[in-house]
Amino acid sequence: MGPTLMVEDMTPNLDEASFRAVDEDRLLTPPRLGHPPRILLLYGSLRARSFSRLVTEEAARILRRFGAETRLFNPSGLPLPDDVEASHPKVQELRDVVTWSEGMVWCSPERHGAMTGIMKMQIDWIPLSLGAVRPTQGKTLAVMQVSGGSQSFNAVNQLRILGRWMRLITIPNQSSVPKAFAEFDENDRMKPSPYYDRIVDVMEELVKFTLLTRGCADYLVDRYSERKESAEELSRRVNQRSI
Repeated sequence: MGPTLMVEDMTPNLDEASFRAVDEDRLLTPPRLGHPPRILLLYGSLRARSFSRLVTEEAARILRRFGAETRLFNPSGLPLPDDVEASHPKVQELRDVVTWSEGMVWCSPERHGAMTGIMKMQIDWIPLSLGAVRPTQGKTLAVMQVSGGSQSFNAVNQLRILGRWMRLITIPNQSSVPKAFAEFDENDRMKPSPYYDRIVDVMEELVKFTLLTRGCADYLVDRYSERKESAEELSRRVNQRSI
């Protein structure tokens, strides 16, 4: 039996069958996974010399130094959302790598004070659920942006909103690289700078958060309201079969 509740602590609106106390063991001692953290990186430009792609490639190199496995998705050829069926090969490629991942990096240029349509298009093709699989929920996310002018945070702020909507664990740190054209050498490698150091900080934090949460990601997004809804749906089905 649980503790005796005082009158002021009683919660008659709670569905007791769906309510569960927090299981500290599942949170604090999750199973250790032996494979490297799996990080997917998305960028938001198709230019031949895309600085969001170059920043993303630098981030991938840093992630691999931290022991992660990385995959970059090339958005070239991805159709507009709802313009084709989800069975389109490029859509399936994106969804497959999202499902594979345990964390993500989103990097967009800032265009007209916002993320690019190419960035948003990729996110819009990622559903909240694929059958019984939740491709984004409980996974980690780092957000970055590049700008052609002075430093701005419009794109990363929008990416944070989308990350929350997709139920991703968006890490506190972020990167914004102003005048990105001046930050790369003739070999398209990023020059040493505080902006590069910040990307290292962000990737280090992403790997740490991913290692902390990936073993209990399913438990982190296990919700009272969804348990209650599932129980009610199961009850309806049982009642329908018994009629």
